Amino acid sequence: MDLEIPRFAEPETSPEAATQPKVTSLGEGEVVDYITNTPVKDTPKEKVRQRIARALFHEHGISPGDMERDFPVTVGTDGARTRKKKADIAIFAHGSQHTEENLRRVVVCKPEPNRGKNVVKLREPDQAEKDLQDLKDLLGAENRPECVDGMWTDGVDFFFLKKIVGQFGATYEHRSDWDVAPESVGSRTVASHQRLRRAEPEMLKTTFRRCHNYIHGNEGMPKDAAFWQFLYLLFAKMYDERKSRGTGRARFRIDMTEPFTDEGIADISKRIKDLFEEVKAEYAKTNIFKPTDEITLSDRALAFVVSELAPYDLGGTDVDAKGIAYQELVGTNLRGDRGQYFTPRGAVQLMVEILDPKEDETVLDPTCGTGGFLQATLNHLHHTWQKEEGTYGFPDTPEQQERFRDKLRAYADEHLIGADFDPFLVRATTMNIMTLADTTGNVFHMDSLAFPRGHLPGVEPARAMIPIDEGHQTVDVLLTNPPFGADIPISDESVLGSFRDGVAKSWGRDKATGKLVESATSKPASMAPEQLFIQRAIEFVKPGGRIGIVLPNGILSNPGPTDEAIRRYILGHCWVLGSVELPVETFIVDANVNILTTLLFLKKKTAQEVRNHRMGTEQPYPVFMAVAEKVGFDRRGNELHKRHPNGDVVMETTVERERIRINGTEEVRELKRSRPAIDNDLPIIAEKYREFREKHPMPGFDPRAVKADVRTRA
Repeated sequence: MDLEIPRFAEPETSPEAATQPKVTSLGEGEVVDYITNTPVKDTPKEKVRQRIARALFHEHGISPGDMERDFPVTVGTDGARTRKKKADIAIFAHGSQHTEENLRRVVVCKPEPNRGKNVVKLREPDQAEKDLQDLKDLLGAENRPECVDGMWTDGVDFFFLKKIVGQFGATYEHRSDWDVAPESVGSRTVASHQRLRRAEPEMLKTTFRRCHNYIHGNEGMPKDAAFWQFLYLLFAKMYDERKSRGTGRARFRIDMTEPFTDEGIADISKRIKDLFEEVKAEYAKTNIFKPTDEITLSDRALAFVVSELAPYDLGGTDVDAKGIAYQELVGTNLRGDRGQYFTPRGAVQLMVEILDPKEDETVLDPTCGTGGFLQATLNHLHHTWQKEEGTYGFPDTPEQQERFRDKLRAYADEHLIGADFDPFLVRATTMNIMTLADTTGNVFHMDSLAFPRGHLPGVEPARAMIPIDEGHQTVDVLLTNPPFGADIPISDESVLGSFRDGVAKSWGRDKATGKLVESATSKPASMAPEQLFIQRAIEFVKPGGRIGIVLPNGILSNPGPTDEAIRRYILGHCWVLGSVELPVETFIVDANVNILTTLLFLKKKTAQEVRNHRMGTEQPYPVFMAVAEKVGFDRRGNELHKRHPNGDVVMETTVERERIRINGTEEVRELKRSRPAIDNDLPIIAEKYREFREKHPMPGFDPRAVKADVRTRA
């Protein structure tokens, strides 16, 4: 007899068990409810409700045990009959029974509007009065005096109402956010105009997108202009957090009602524009801002963006959450047409995990684009420090926040380096580093193939920081996804000339033996950039330095003489640590490029090791090789889930934690939830690589062993 896969575990009755995962599999068209941890039908409205419920826990410190979905609320009478409406999310006094008397907040959720290819214009409160009537009905009047906070959202528009009960009944004021939850007074995670909160990743992405869409849709600005206006304000926010930390005198702030009066809007505008002028003066010696840069938004649009960003403690928000939100917005607006295919996040994480940069190692991305590899390096170091202290998976304490922020800032200033030919990407990445590490870091505007020559302003400072002269290199780890393709050839001899002794040669085959033969009379008039970047990457790193590079499969498998010669060049100058072949889905979603790619991992040989290879005395060594078949999403970008033999989605248990203060006492709230297991080979490959290295240490010279020996002698 076939056994049916159980959909639920045995029921639990203890309070502790109430938070345990119940779902063991999920049917088609279902999603796990964040509030009850049970399957519910997946609808457009449900998607919005789930995002809000998660944010209520992570951003506002409200326990799912104090929430209820579809709670019926009395909204009036019709003769002898009581009329009720359902609150999509009802929130009750902490730890109380779920009754109307204990109701404190209500949320109305609606399906997200279909954007199509157009940006949805965000509505002002007076344009949503009809929709907000449902929220007013749920809040009630004098009959529920303690139910005072309401939210209406469709995932695009967010409206907050505060009920004020007076002598002549109830009125409803528009607010920019909710007040602090009574049980969470004193929590750093809960927002008001006086306190900041850590951002939940999905809500931070929504916030960034709403800000950009308001500027683009409501102000009528082109997308790129809207993008830069938003970045100016985001940079000002980070600057103000750093300057006001510990003083309580933030200027990038709002009072709850300020955005809804003409006087308040004018005050916000003056405060922020003055702040931005100070920001420009602070960074006048850099290329981040020009004297002509200014905030050109209307006062109303400026107030909207400030009201969205002000409640967040971006400095205390997880590096990964900020990076994801930033990369999504930047990638949408600055995706190029010259081969700048922004590297998918999963591939970036895998490359960083495999090369495992340390906090005393210098990391370079010579084609940094929007800074994905630089961001992932900072995130990797942050997680490394958490693991060393046994707090990985927990929110940082205030003391850890401050200490890790200082360490990330020091690392970004001393060891984190990016370069790009596109000045807009250089500015965007510099601002990204600021949001992640509280400093502008080292992002150079230069052509890495022409380096150390070139006329661009980043060349001179880069020469001092990342020389490529043999014996003087400073780079320990290089991570890059260079532009590639025959449609963007490099034909400038002033660039190609630097590669004539390396990969920029003409090759043929001996007709008798089939062996490679270098042409003595001709040389290639042009080469694909990825071919040149292989040599340049090797030149940038010091002996023993590690390289991770994204390459089209052809360069590693084509039988032609040029590609074979490049492979021989790699083997002659590097130890091959590993290769991971990626499926075509990897780049289709993020870059709209239908191409098969491989992640190639190398370690630069010393001069003696190069000679050993040429003399044939090099000893054989094992190479890690893997083929990824699944990367967590399909060709349309939809999440790919693991499934049971009967087709149901496989579930996995996750533990989510928030550190809050309740009545002056700090506690960690832990929540176990079930979620669909993502079908993604990349994390498995990272783990298999670690296991491989435990059995087979890296071949060749180990510069870290030399460092350790020097420290021991000192």
